[in-house]
Amino acid sequence: MTDLFSMAGKRVLVTGASSGFGAHFARVLASAGADLVLAARRVDRLEETAAAVRALGRDAVVVPMDVADYASVTAAFEAMPPVQVVINNAGINRISTTHEMSEDDWDAVLDTNLKGVWAVAQHAIQRWIAAGQGGNIINIASVLGLRVGQQLGAYTASKAAVVQMTRSIALDYARYGIRCNAICPGYFETEINRDWLHSPAGEKQIKRIPFRRVGDMPEMSGPLLLLASDASSYMSGAAVPVDGAHLCSTL
Repeated sequence: MTDLFSMAGKRVLVTGASSGFGAHFARVLASAGADLVLAARRVDRLEETAAAVRALGRDAVVVPMDVADYASVTAAFEAMPPVQVVINNAGINRISTTHEMSEDDWDAVLDTNLKGVWAVAQHAIQRWIAAGQGGNIINIASVLGLRVGQQLGAYTASKAAVVQMTRSIALDYARYGIRCNAICPGYFETEINRDWLHSPAGEKQIKRIPFRRVGDMPEMSGPLLLLASDASSYMSGAAVPVDGAHLCSTL
């Protein structure tokens, strides 16, 4: 059965690969036989992820990329070898009420979480169509793109838009053999939310998760490999929650 989820012969681009989900995804994909292109703003941190990938016997190419900067995305694609799978993982958050949020914070969240996903997907799709080959995009959305949380207007708006963009790409490019799915993680501890999860508000939120805990990073590995591999060859446009049944919780 492990062959069903094999990534052998595939090269995968992971954005936001310097930490958190991105660094974990790179290791998981390498363990399944993939070669990697690792992209993020912090190249020094990318080298740490690259070293872990190479220790698993796989190739790792490091490219600087700021997904919020279209020119940076273009330059990165011009510098990297062809990829068959894209993991759109880069993302940020700003906690604020709508009436208090600054324009700079709003733009930062939407430019990274939404425009960045579009820019990376666009470049990948253009190259796949030009080469006459299919491809596979996995967008990392969030359960907060399917329901809302307090003081997260920009983040929830961006992730909801990513879910709809995923469906739009799936519809528009199925005839080219290009698939697009989304993973919607619930609460996992990463650099982006560690302090909040250990705050009184975060601890209160965790108690509302039916599993009564946050996810462990390895619990993202199976959903990732399902969507990244040919095991999901007839799946496109799906938004897969990995959330400890959080979306099933009572209102």
